Amino acid sequence: MPQYDKADVERRMKGAVESLKGDLSGLRTGRANVTLLDPVTVEVYGSHMPLNQVATVSAPEPRMLSVQVWDRSNVTPVEKAIRSAGLGLNPITDGQTLRLPIPDLTEERRKELAKLAGQYAEKAKIAVRNVRRDANDALKTDENKKEISEDDRKRLETEVQKMTDDTIKSIDEAAAAKEKEIMGQ
Repeated sequence: MPQYDKADVERRMKGAVESLKGDLSGLRTGRANVTLLDPVTVEVYGSHMPLNQVATVSAPEPRMLSVQVWDRSNVTPVEKAIRSAGLGLNPITDGQTLRLPIPDLTEERRKELAKLAGQYAEKAKIAVRNVRRDANDALKTDENKKEISEDDRKRLETEVQKMTDDTIKSIDEAAAAKEKEIMGQ
């Protein structure tokens, strides 16, 4: 049974890119985006729950998020969770609805966020390189077990390198697009 599995390598590389896109979508760009509140967890009913399990988040305006809390008793914990999430948002409570005006980003904050986007991209690239290393190790194992020839190993290593290059290119593109969006260009 060969150790090298091309489909698994592709899946893991795509996973790194998807994870990066998820991380990047959480970075605030000055525009209202419902994914901004994805990392927020609320302490209700004696446990920590994701915000989207106790309320509906929507973006009625470009610079405003609206959080419709389902259970009136959860309004205060939801407000507290949003305030303490470190997103720089101050909820305005209106009955069971919280309005979150999205403040303008300062130049300094924009630079911090752009730097963070770069760090997320670097983390994704490291993950992709680890997948490449695992794939190349599997190919060497297959060659040593005489399941593939040296020529096959070299050909497949080139294929793995091409997948790595393509994946890293899409990581760079995603990070560059996000940095551009953050810097408001």
